[in-house]
Amino acid sequence: MAAVGGAREIVVIGGGTAGVRLAQRLAATAPAGTVNLTLLGEEPHAPYNRVLLAEVLAGRYAPEVIALPPVPGGERRGVRAVRIDRAARLVRCADGGVVPYDRLILATGSNPVLPPLRGLRRPDHDGLPEGVHAFRTMDDCLALSAAVRPGTRAVVIGGGLLGVSAARALAERSAQVVLAQQGEHLMERQLDRMGSRLLRAQLEAWGVEVHTECRVRGLVRTAGDTRVAAVELADGFRLDAELTVLACGVRPRTGLARAAGLDVRRGVVVDDELRTSDPSIHAIGDCAEHDERLYGLAGAALEQADVLARLLTVDPLARYTGTRSLTRLTLGALSSEARPEGPSEASPDVAPEVPLDVAAFGETTPLPGDDTVQLTDATRGTYRKVVVRGDRLVGGVLLGDLATVGTLARTWEDDVPLPPTTPLLHLLTPDGGS
Repeated sequence: MAAVGGAREIVVIGGGTAGVRLAQRLAATAPAGTVNLTLLGEEPHAPYNRVLLAEVLAGRYAPEVIALPPVPGGERRGVRAVRIDRAARLVRCADGGVVPYDRLILATGSNPVLPPLRGLRRPDHDGLPEGVHAFRTMDDCLALSAAVRPGTRAVVIGGGLLGVSAARALAERSAQVVLAQQGEHLMERQLDRMGSRLLRAQLEAWGVEVHTECRVRGLVRTAGDTRVAAVELADGFRLDAELTVLACGVRPRTGLARAAGLDVRRGVVVDDELRTSDPSIHAIGDCAEHDERLYGLAGAALEQADVLARLLTVDPLARYTGTRSLTRLTLGALSSEARPEGPSEASPDVAPEVPLDVAAFGETTPLPGDDTVQLTDATRGTYRKVVVRGDRLVGGVLLGDLATVGTLARTWEDDVPLPPTTPLLHLLTPDGGS
């Protein structure tokens, strides 16, 4: 259903990083008058950088600071798409509106995983119990920010990237924070054991109590109360909790695609043109599964949006072949008001006023036959490690000192042979062996 004048109707469902980037790129590359763009965003807020939500929770940034640049064209906020009519090429919305499309892009993102905990659901089955919060959206962030006070007992369930960020942010607000991680170490998808150990030491220096290999069994309410008062572990131990934060990962939002009859496995299946099983519908970002892989990272979402914008406007031969993404996290030092009194017993050499930068890429756990080079300075809390397979750099972890990360990441992304005469230790020097 083309608009008057022959312009194509391109509709984007999702106002997150992927959807906004695509809209911006389409506006920049499409010849004038060839595209009418409509972006449907379910949240009422202006699109924002989800990666920086922890900075808002910590009180470092106001919500408007992390807003993304304005979306060119027709942006509609607070509009939820409820059905895709593929035969008529229409998107039907919860407010009764109908939006026609020639090309439809699903950028629906992901939802937080809600673990199967006893007591997680309210008796009326409507939302989470009082005192329990997910940490995925701006509304989640604002609700948590309004609830936390100095001394508030907060339990964060989940020790991945999101859980670590939430724990540090709550500590910045002078909460008494406990981080409960079911796995053996923190950020196990990105870090090796040594990197996780140093990360844990820094969190403990900031006053966060960390429990690993710790399975949460349920949430406990006081008698006659609707508010959760404690988190119960599998061994029966209870952690007092005025606030409970669920940071247990995310799951692609595929409901619209599945109901429309598109091919969905873990995510919405797309090819190298980021097309779904319907050639007029594409998917990008957290909801998309390409070559049997879900990325769930901003870098991949941005790259997919860029490729699709080129393909739809100026380069019909553009193809997406995958993303080699670097994970980077900056945990800012605590303010003087939020610092624990005295050194942490668990990490006496780590100062709470020191920020921590973390970067990880590729395969951080070596296979038999791989070469590994690492440098550790426990006093300064720095750690650098690279994994080399044959003549290729296949992964690395850096904490506290990211001077080499730029060169290392480029070498890994380019997948080029390492110079045969360069000592591997030179990879960890400031020029990264260049």
